Amino acid sequence: MTNSDAGRRRVVVTGLGALTPIGNTVDEYWQGLMAGKSGIGPITLFDAADHACRIAGEVKGFEPSAYMSAKDAKRMDRFSQFAIAAAKQAIADAKLKITDENAESVGVLIGTGVGGLKVMEEQKAILIKKGPSRVSPFTVPTMISNMAAGLTGIHIGAKGPNSCTVTACAAGTNAIGDAFRLVQGGYAEVMVCGGTEAAVTPLSMAGFASAKALSTRNDDPTVASRPFDQDRDGFVMGEGAGVLVIESLNHALARNAQIYGEIVGYAMTCDAYHMTSPVPGGLGAARAIRLALQDANIEPGAISYINAHGTSTPANDSTETSAVKTALGEAAAHQLAMSSTKSMTGHLLGGSGGIEAVATLMAIAHDRVPPTINLENPDPACDLDYVPKESRAMTVNVALSNSFGFGGHNATLVMKKYEA
Repeated sequence: MTNSDAGRRRVVVTGLGALTPIGNTVDEYWQGLMAGKSGIGPITLFDAADHACRIAGEVKGFEPSAYMSAKDAKRMDRFSQFAIAAAKQAIADAKLKITDENAESVGVLIGTGVGGLKVMEEQKAILIKKGPSRVSPFTVPTMISNMAAGLTGIHIGAKGPNSCTVTACAAGTNAIGDAFRLVQGGYAEVMVCGGTEAAVTPLSMAGFASAKALSTRNDDPTVASRPFDQDRDGFVMGEGAGVLVIESLNHALARNAQIYGEIVGYAMTCDAYHMTSPVPGGLGAARAIRLALQDANIEPGAISYINAHGTSTPANDSTETSAVKTALGEAAAHQLAMSSTKSMTGHLLGGSGGIEAVATLMAIAHDRVPPTINLENPDPACDLDYVPKESRAMTVNVALSNSFGFGGHNATLVMKKYEA
């Protein structure tokens, strides 16, 4: 089917998968969010004694062997292992069977911010210590960012469109949005899409710390990630993956699939302003929100909930608040609920959009929104309803998920309850 004869098809979400610092399945993740559980603790993946920031949101107890052979796991970086695991969870949840007959209509689009940093750092150390002849022949194929999507396609047998977004912290949201466009336009019936990251590594942590971006609340890690709070001192690194199975409505109905919600709008913009800082007033982010709503044909007053980018950095939190008010208007902005699940998981960079889309869809499905924990002393510049400390039961008909990344990347998804 081509775009010209497909039109704009309805796209629904039928499967979810997640590996996060607060749970290695969607159910565990959701229960952790509802309980206001913090997944932040001392770094155990490497010796961080000499680092300014010694805390992170690590995925705990992950066993790659539950999803792939030991041989395959050894030949891929952790970020790819996460992607495959979350994808297989989502496919199982969707009860989707990929066969020779439908493989070419099933695609994969998984974003990441930095790809295989762990392998790159390890092999660089071998190069320096032992020489070039000792560097692994798997170095390049394990570190390149597209390999999460490529290996996922191999492991699930999906032969349709396959790609990777690398748009820093917007990568996961861009991947879902771009996959939405492929299904909407008829280029695929099903897309397995989301974001993955495994950047709790010495180089990554040192680099962000040198940029003064990370919290150094090392002695009290569970309260270190505190979006919208006046006492925030930087973000906390997290890792993991979130993956959705999305498909055309007709395809989902034909196989009697469960439906978590419907994706109805998507937009991306660029600040064209600065390498790391958002444009003052969040004008680029506001434009992404406004364009996504126009794409969805939804009025600002209809929005129930926003899963905020909410990084716990001084620049992001106030800028995103301004962006929401600019895009929606003061009245609509003050009537909705907005929370940052990064207060519990930390910031997964390119993986954030994946797990946050999962959280947003679960909020729609369960009519309950996650809290922003650790919000004790709100920043005067952050004056919206951030659902402080405890989750909230409320009807969630329409929700947004925002992601913003270095380079000025802005991306917004619009999701809603499915109605026949």
